[in-house]
Amino acid sequence: MRHTPHYLMTDPAEVARLVRGNPWATYVSATAGGLVASHYPTLLDEGAQDLTILSHFGRPDEQLHELGQHELLVVVQGPHDYVSSSWYDRGDDIPTWNHVTAHLYGVPEILSEEENFAVLSRLTDHFEGGFAQGRSLSLDEEKSRRVAKGTVGLRMRVTRFDARAKLSQNKSAEVADRIIGQLDARNPDLAQEMRRVRTAD
Repeated sequence: MRHTPHYLMTDPAEVARLVRGNPWATYVSATAGGLVASHYPTLLDEGAQDLTILSHFGRPDEQLHELGQHELLVVVQGPHDYVSSSWYDRGDDIPTWNHVTAHLYGVPEILSEEENFAVLSRLTDHFEGGFAQGRSLSLDEEKSRRVAKGTVGLRMRVTRFDARAKLSQNKSAEVADRIIGQLDARNPDLAQEMRRVRTAD
């Protein structure tokens, strides 16, 4: 990502918040056969001391990625949207794209079959928890365990990250308010991120 110092996110807690709120991540590997990308749900390992994520790959993706053999790039994309220059003052005619994005790097650890099933159960419980009659893998554990054999679990301690919150910090308060007002109806999550950055400043 473009290196603009006043957009940098350097606080691991802020990156963790981004992962919690945006669990559908892109996994990228530079393999012997070239670049490979996959997309999987992702959770934070809340019990870990360092920033650590949990996920699983469907077979044979783990082979395509040469999983565990090299560094992995995980892209977490938060709220984003086009920002029209029509929302700026006259004479300021260059539009942009506001976004909150993190690139996470690390070498994943391949989980045992039992650890993988535990992660799959956590993933399912996490997402099913928002439904009135949410289901659990424990309802038919025998079948769930059979299906789980088609996946490979991973835990990745993030050894470094590159994150940006590009949220019109370079604009005046008046213009930023105007952008937020436009985004409130179009993209309320992005508008809220802009409010958070302004409050923190």
